[in-house]
Amino acid sequence: MNFKAMKSLFSKSLSRRKWIVTIGTIVTSAAVFGILFYEGSKNTVALTLDGEQKEIRTHANTIQDILKELEISPRSEDYLYPSGNTKVSNNMNIVWEPAKQVGIAVGGQEKKIWTTAETVKELLSENEIQVGEHDKVQPGLSEKVTGNMNVKIDTAFSLKLVNGGKEQKVWSTSTTVADFLKQQGITLKDSDRVEPSLDKVVKANDVVNVVRVEKVTDVVEETKNFTVVSKKDSDLSKGKEKVVQEGKNGKVEKKYEIVKENGKEVSRKLVSEKVVEESQDKIVNVGTKVLVAQVSRGRSSSSAEVSAAPSGGREFYVSSTAYTASCNGCSGHTATGINLKSNPNVKVIAVDPSVIPLGSKVYVEGYGYAVAADTGGAIKGNKIDVFFSSKSDAYRWGRKTIKVKILN
Repeated sequence: MNFKAMKSLFSKSLSRRKWIVTIGTIVTSAAVFGILFYEGSKNTVALTLDGEQKEIRTHANTIQDILKELEISPRSEDYLYPSGNTKVSNNMNIVWEPAKQVGIAVGGQEKKIWTTAETVKELLSENEIQVGEHDKVQPGLSEKVTGNMNVKIDTAFSLKLVNGGKEQKVWSTSTTVADFLKQQGITLKDSDRVEPSLDKVVKANDVVNVVRVEKVTDVVEETKNFTVVSKKDSDLSKGKEKVVQEGKNGKVEKKYEIVKENGKEVSRKLVSEKVVEESQDKIVNVGTKVLVAQVSRGRSSSSAEVSAAPSGGREFYVSSTAYTASCNGCSGHTATGINLKSNPNVKVIAVDPSVIPLGSKVYVEGYGYAVAADTGGAIKGNKIDVFFSSKSDAYRWGRKTIKVKILN
């Protein structure tokens, strides 16, 4: 092959290569331009998906298409803004919050709902559930709503609380007495008493009574009265008394255990007693010496004049009793006609006339001068019945053996 032929072949080869390069450049440029054009024609969209923010560029036509691209299938209860059929525009903001399923129990009735509420308060408002001031909501109103959360509402009711005797109207939910007191900020001491018992469940219009029980010690000093001691004194006339030693009160310290309920004393128990100062007995001599009392007619026995027994006359011992003008079977008149009711101070004895003749003047030991002016069916032999104007004096005389002296 000559030089000219070789030159011609080389020139053809070079031209073909230039064309290939040129075509490649054009294709590449077109592809790059196409890519740039495709990317440049996308819309920029800001997304907030379940609280997370991100930005994307998309050719999607609607918001629903964007969610499909992101493999998100929204529920009808979800929050989506703008709506799913809204056309996508550049610099659009899209918010999607998936709904959460929660349980709500009100007054023992429970239901499941889907919600996008942020807090329990919003959840209840969204479902038009009103909560009273004293109602109990668990979890609290400010708690964030989470999936599968259970919200319980206990409706409050009124009841009466008596704490230490002070009454007040309070509100509570169905709970035990122990929990109710804890809610009210009431603490109990070991000695306190609660009605009803702590494990009982409170209901509307119940009365919870807290009785404050307090035990205290009281020490008091009391007077110990002296004792009067009587001693017989044969040198002292009967009926007379003489103080030999004056009495003096002592002192005793007593310790009591006192139980108070709501500040009022309900019981007092003596736990110890100690003598602080001994008492001194009062000693009184009582006369036993018998003196004869002479009572003049027309004067009462209480104003008797004491005199010795008369000398002379026949004397002997008799069994004596006493009677009054109003005794059973008594007429008020003596056998000799003396009206005893009209002469209450007269000294008369009833006798057996065969022993002491009627009308005899006598001296009766312990009774004085008298007249034998009466008789009686039971008065036989050495027996007499002495007259007294009062039953008390007659009872005081009783039955006894005495000495009688017939003066005429």
